[in-house]
Amino acid sequence: MDHGTAAAPPDTTPQHHPVPRPTGPLASLTRRKPVERLVAESGQGEGGQLRRTLGMWQLTMISIGATLGTGIFVVLGEAVPKAGPAVVISFVVAGLTALFSALSYAELAGSIPVSGSSYSYAYATMGELVAWVCGWCLMLEYGVSVAAVAVGWGEYLNELLDGTIGATIPAALAGPPGSGGGVFNLPALLVVLIAMALLLGGARESARANTVMVVVKTAALLLFCAVAFTGIKAGNYTPFMPLGMAGVSAAGATLFFSYIGFDAASTAGEEAKNPQRDMPRAIMLSLGIVTALYCLVAVVAVGASPWKDFADSEAGLSAILQDVTGQNIWAVLLAVGAVVAIASVVLTVLYGQTRILFTMSRDGLVPKVFSKVDPRTGSPRANTVIVSAFCGLLAAFVPLGELADATSIGTLFAFGLVNIAVIVLRRSRPDMKRGFRVPFSPVTPLIGFGLCVWMTASLEPVTWVAFLGWMAVGLVIYFTYSRRRSTLASADPAPTQQ
Repeated sequence: MDHGTAAAPPDTTPQHHPVPRPTGPLASLTRRKPVERLVAESGQGEGGQLRRTLGMWQLTMISIGATLGTGIFVVLGEAVPKAGPAVVISFVVAGLTALFSALSYAELAGSIPVSGSSYSYAYATMGELVAWVCGWCLMLEYGVSVAAVAVGWGEYLNELLDGTIGATIPAALAGPPGSGGGVFNLPALLVVLIAMALLLGGARESARANTVMVVVKTAALLLFCAVAFTGIKAGNYTPFMPLGMAGVSAAGATLFFSYIGFDAASTAGEEAKNPQRDMPRAIMLSLGIVTALYCLVAVVAVGASPWKDFADSEAGLSAILQDVTGQNIWAVLLAVGAVVAIASVVLTVLYGQTRILFTMSRDGLVPKVFSKVDPRTGSPRANTVIVSAFCGLLAAFVPLGELADATSIGTLFAFGLVNIAVIVLRRSRPDMKRGFRVPFSPVTPLIGFGLCVWMTASLEPVTWVAFLGWMAVGLVIYFTYSRRRSTLASADPAPTQQ
């Protein structure tokens, strides 16, 4: 049983003076939730309360766990042909692009330490409709990406099984209908259920399991670097930039999505022991660690294999180890790391999805069942089971296709709103206590917003179609259900706007 460590809410001074409500036919769409009210409600659920058990180390591991996954194990095959050996610079460019949004997340996580992530930040600064749109985007980013990542777990599991016992899962049970003879993706459902079981044990237990998984997958990547280093040939680095800066930029856009996930720490605001101090540090530290690891792997990979060879095959890390050593054992060990890496991503992203829904439920925008807290474990049990069942069945039966690609645009949309929220909160609440401040504001957040717009503009039209369809469904739900059931829709004289 997780007894946790109780911690008082961050030091804030409630505003008791009445604040005029917005008036007019669109008033309900622009009503904002005061920061003090967001913080005062922190951790409160139906029938129980979340427990503050997570320190900075656990928050950092959650962020790394959600970020360091399938990307680095397969993304080089897509990025190296675009940039050549200069893909190392592309990783830095992508990391800097993510940094601008990470800075904004860090400031808001330290100012509004709640579990809603960018949804809560938008609610406090831009109003209920924008907050709903942001929360709906987060459901796409987190919920669908859990299913998309889980689908890929079976491929790595089959690689591991083939290298160890010489057998694989039958095709009918290794993929969804319409995918290589698949009927039911059993591994995808299995990894989601494993993550669900860990989350039901409580935040502390699932954080411990995630930390172990992060250590394993980091060790696997460092093992790759150590072994592949012996096969580095200086000639593989020349010409260093065969396709010029245009190639570096194109590869950077591809690699940016390997950084998505650093915001997962911001979903743990109501279970962090000292959220105002630790969440900004965890976000920045995790981004730095992931960027350094990515660059190290890229340097070794392109040094051990000619960059043109990446265009002829997936040129996965396991294939490079096979070529360098001529032995299968190293590829098997790397497959272990990949299996653990994906499981860690599923665990942490599923955690983030449940906490965002928890916050939205408390605000009345989604059914109250999502904010019910189990008094024994201090976790939203029903929420976890419902979300896990949905994601698991989605991964098992539905070929995600372009809907999975739409998670990228949903993420960028949320990132863009966070950058704007920093500027709005700086103007509306300049004296608020902040655990971290974005340097050179508003220039830095505006650059972050511009980079998000640039990234979305580079996505395929079919991705936009899927995203707009998702948003249309979300708006229908808001106007038919959420708008009237919002806790701010009551006649409570408490302030609704700051």
